[in-house]
Formats: sequence, C-alpha cells, structure tokens
Amino acid sequence: MKKLAISNVEVNYIVEEVVKRLYGKKGILVEASGRHIHLSKDMVETLFGKGYKLTKKRDLSQPGQYLCEEKVTIIGPKGVMQNVSVLGPAREHTQVELSKGDAVSIGVNAPVRMSGDIKGSAPITLASKNAVARLEEGVIVAKRHIHITPEDASKYGVKDKENVMVKINGERSLIFDDVAVRVSDKFNTVLHLDYDEANACGYTKDTYCEIVKR
Repeated sequence: MKKLAISNVEVNYIVEEVVKRLYGKKGILVEASGRHIHLSKDMVETLFGKGYKLTKKRDLSQPGQYLCEEKVTIIGPKGVMQNVSVLGPAREHTQVELSKGDAVSIGVNAPVRMSGDIKGSAPITLASKNAVARLEEGVIVAKRHIHITPEDASKYGVKDKENVMVKINGERSLIFDDVAVRVSDKFNTVLHLDYDEANACGYTKDTYCEIVKR
C-alpha cells in the first residue's frame, strides 16, 4: 500500500479539528489574576481587630473562594501599594500574590511559586486602617497554572502536578511553557495568569486556551 505524505500544516489542522470536536471550539477559559492577599485568621485579627470576620463581596470562579470587602496596604522597601484585594476564606498562612512587575516596583524579590509554597519567600509589611504588621515570609509570584476537574483532566490527557504547554487563542496568540496542572473535584476548569502574562497575550474576558502536548 502506498503511503500518503501529510504536511505539518495538514497534521496541525487535523489535530485542531479533533480538539474542537472533543472539547468544544473555545477550549479552556483564561482568567487574569490581579495582585491580592490571603490572610490567616491571626492576621485578620491583627489587622482588623479581635474576633473580626472577613466580609464576602462576591464569589470567585473557584468554588468556596470569594472577594472580600476588606482591603490591605502592602509596603515594600521601594514603594507602597494601596487597596490590595483580600480573598477569602481565611487560610492557615498569610500569602501575598504579586506579578513580577508589581514586586519589582516596590523592591520585593518575590520568587515564582505555587500557591502555599511560601517557605523562604519574600517579606513584606501589611497595613490596614487599624494596624501595621510585619510578614517575615509569604510574598510570591504565582506560577501560571490550570485548575482542572478530574473529568476534564481525563479528556485532555493531563494529570495532577504535570507541567504542560498552553496556547492562548486571540489577537496576540502565544504559547506559555511550564504551566502547572492542579487537578481536584473541588475546582472549576480555568487557566490562571497574572497581569504581566495576561497583557503579553492580549487577554480579554473572552480569552480561551488549549493544552499543547510536547
């Protein structure tokens, strides 16, 4: 039997069509995450008073997560950022998430880490209208990552803690490498970028992406 020669263009077209039919035309939703802070229960009380409870403003895309009415000022060696959003609920440890650009602007050497990995990360000073507190570690630049349900992980052929490439679709289409995969039945499927990354790919609220296999 004579073998048919297939060009790279044809292969890519076939792959794209298969992905569209299996997973839908748009792919995985992309969200841009601005600077924010997760406060521990102790830090909530330090900044806002004994017995204080965070006030929910609106729900976020991930189940159980919400934007709070409260705002915090963060103070670095070279600058100050006011009205930084607080996300709830309260966590075991306080964690500040900035973009690399944010961190540089206030003189903080924040490492790129997964959420929760704060050991040895950058220090910062936090302030509210009521109090000032020193955080000895906890400032990170969040590594870009996909929250994904087990069902979608199976569809896309990925597993928890895997690193993948992701193609952002749109006017400034590009490919991000080293994107962490986080699988849980407590998640909704979405790619999270910070605003440095979001601006680079021309992010809008109707931006979608697809996983690119190596």
